[in-house]
Amino acid sequence: MQIIRTIFWVLIAVALVLFAVNNWVPVSVIVWSDLVLDTKLAALVISAFLLGLVPTWLYHRAMRWRLSRRIASLETSLAAQRPQPPAPPLATSTQLESGTL
Repeated sequence: MQIIRTIFWVLIAVALVLFAVNNWVPVSVIVWSDLVLDTKLAALVISAFLLGLVPTWLYHRAMRWRLSRRIASLETSLAAQRPQPPAPPLATSTQLESGTL
């Protein structure tokens, strides 16, 4: 499974590099009426993508962490509620002497 994950991330990195090389043209972005930002198109697209992806990814990780803690808490409480098996009966002295154990 780790090799598939590694291949996936290598393919993503190669696609990102190819995209950046093919779109490395300067663009002007008007932030406000008198403020103009000169940047490369690839950097602008990648930063916009990350600006949308990172908060969603952080929310997903937080939910997984919270739910795993909740599941662990519920499993612990369920294990505490289970009745313990009864102890085996003790042998009496007459059973030990007669050997009818």
